[in-house]
Amino acid sequence: MSKKNMPAGNQPNKTDRQVNQDSKNQQLETFREDPQEQYLTTDQGVRIADTDNSLKAGSRGPTLIEDFHFREKMTHFDHENIPERVVHARGSGAHGYFQPYDTSMSTYTKAKFLINPGLITPVFVRFSTVVGSRGSADTVRDARGFAVKFYTQEGNYDLVGNNIAPFFIQDGIKFPDLVHAIKPDPDNEMPQASAAHDTFWDFASLVPETTHMIMWVLSDRGIPRSFRMMEGFGVHTFRFINEEGKGRFVKFHWRPLLGTHSLVWDEAQKIAGKDPDWLRRDLWDAIEKGNYPEYELAVQIVEEEDEHAFAFDLLDATKIIPEELVPLQPIGKMTLNRNPDNFFAETEQVAFHPGNLVPGIDVTNDPLLQGRLFSYLDTQLNRFTSANFAEVPINKPVCPVHNHQQNGFMRQTINKGKANYFPNSLGGGCPMMAPEAMGGYMHYMEKVEGHKIRERSESFKDHYTQASLFYHSMTEVEKKHILEAAHFELGKVESEAVRQRMIENFAHVDLEFAQKVAEGVGIDPPTGNVAETIKNTVSALKEKLSTRKNVTDSPALSMEKNKKPVLKGLKVAILAAKGVDVAQVKAITEALKAEGVESEVVAKFLGMLKGADGAELKVDKSHITTASIMYDAVLVPGGKESVEAMKKQGDALHFLNEAFKHCKTIAALAEGVELLEASDIKGVKLASAKKGNLTADKGVVTSGSGVDVNAFTTSFLEQLSQFRHWSREQKDMVPA
Repeated sequence: MSKKNMPAGNQPNKTDRQVNQDSKNQQLETFREDPQEQYLTTDQGVRIADTDNSLKAGSRGPTLIEDFHFREKMTHFDHENIPERVVHARGSGAHGYFQPYDTSMSTYTKAKFLINPGLITPVFVRFSTVVGSRGSADTVRDARGFAVKFYTQEGNYDLVGNNIAPFFIQDGIKFPDLVHAIKPDPDNEMPQASAAHDTFWDFASLVPETTHMIMWVLSDRGIPRSFRMMEGFGVHTFRFINEEGKGRFVKFHWRPLLGTHSLVWDEAQKIAGKDPDWLRRDLWDAIEKGNYPEYELAVQIVEEEDEHAFAFDLLDATKIIPEELVPLQPIGKMTLNRNPDNFFAETEQVAFHPGNLVPGIDVTNDPLLQGRLFSYLDTQLNRFTSANFAEVPINKPVCPVHNHQQNGFMRQTINKGKANYFPNSLGGGCPMMAPEAMGGYMHYMEKVEGHKIRERSESFKDHYTQASLFYHSMTEVEKKHILEAAHFELGKVESEAVRQRMIENFAHVDLEFAQKVAEGVGIDPPTGNVAETIKNTVSALKEKLSTRKNVTDSPALSMEKNKKPVLKGLKVAILAAKGVDVAQVKAITEALKAEGVESEVVAKFLGMLKGADGAELKVDKSHITTASIMYDAVLVPGGKESVEAMKKQGDALHFLNEAFKHCKTIAALAEGVELLEASDIKGVKLASAKKGNLTADKGVVTSGSGVDVNAFTTSFLEQLSQFRHWSREQKDMVPA
């Protein structure tokens, strides 16, 4: 009897394939190569005596074609690149693991990696910008990719999302148009990694469904401080299926345990020039130092009978489910604890696909998701020029793979046996199909019927309500940043007609906001009959949707309203010169380190600084190699000679002014207060350098020489944990 025909009870138990946190690492170890203490060889293993000189006919003669080492080396170099991704080209990757909290999700899904708290699943995560090429900067205003590959015991599961919850478009057929519009202009290949040009805003102004995501991108979420401080969203509505076959709708959310924090726009632009690798360096360094990024996975679950209960369509990717309507349920935590060994082999070659599913998770009829199910697989075939990309080590599942896929470019698997087809008797009917009880994947049995038609559902035609909800849920500071971003983006648009159309779109979001944007980009604001018509249209739309589940305010959307204190992984710059109080610096840096806060000494030149008492202090960065934009706070320690020297250093004064402008925490101790007094920092209370008591005003902490260093450091850490101090953003602004 073949295995295929065995009674289910007699079949080998293949449902619990062993996977642990180290499964992927152990698998990758098979493919690693370490050159330490090894001789250089050709690809065939022949040792090489000279790789500096090609084989020639005489020392000044022509290179000979028989030089097999030259030909192999050069040929490999000529072919070592693969096409970069059309979108998400610039990425950063990390290994880690995911562990569920408890078994509570077993009510909703049978996906083992989500319901067994004793099961630790290895993951690989790739963060990315969307628009720019591989060589572009990290800190551009853009959406960020947040893609997670789970190496589960049931096969690979890919959750391929973004750091922004809605998407630009509703139907996958519009994706080529969106990307063509947002990419550099085809005639001159400019601008790089930016939406601030005519073609994108022309498209957006003509496709109002983009409005909701545009509001998110213009917000502070478009310029994250760190991948470690960035939310992730599955974007689409997916489906959970439990053991009984019951389905429910689900939205996925990643929430960073450090909270969600962003750069300011001036800072983001300057970092792009000073260190275009800012976000990938931050991620790499944090993991190397043991400050492992952590993210909580949470879900929103909607019963099938509530599919049409909301004032929006669950299948519309330009919409979110407000958390006030369906609260998040935390279900597990992901920790990133290991950097890749090789960027190309892992981060560049990792291949994601939203159709990589495991039992218990399925897709929905979201037309954007349906388009991605085709596009992602097709893209990988183009990048790898082979259907065998799943055999690349980083993409290889940790569970066994058995099928009849064979041959093709660079096939790695050596398939045994005579029967490479199904059904077969010559191979004993193997590999055999698995019934659902043995872990076989079963699609959700959804009833689908309808006429073939190119049309959008009527429920997809509200393009402004959630954009308005997002804007009105922001704090005044966040609204101001959205306005400034709109001024920058539309200010780069040369076509007045395009700017005019965008103002009309924004007027449906908020009339006053549209008028302020218009003022900044040289367009007449909507007034009179135009404004009245827009008001009536918006009012009628709200009335139409009022009978369904909806909210008019969603505090969960605001980063500021949900801000939580953060210290771990922040960086402090300590400004110093010869004569600095070394004992002060060492005491403070030790206290910062105890809280997970990094610090670096910044001075005019690299080397060692001799302190006031003769002790020495190592300089980590010079003014020419760094700037305040690379740090979360600035500290000026005491030391009369040190402070007097820095009063004459324009770089040191600019360092303080710029940090103050960007609303960062600033601290000064003893004579260090005098450097603040010499800067352009105004409008805050400063302690006297000699006898003043400890003061903390609008994120500026100062104390005189008589104050206890521990008390000073405690106050500094308290202010630092607030990350930004927006109360001084306007009236106390300084030139920098």
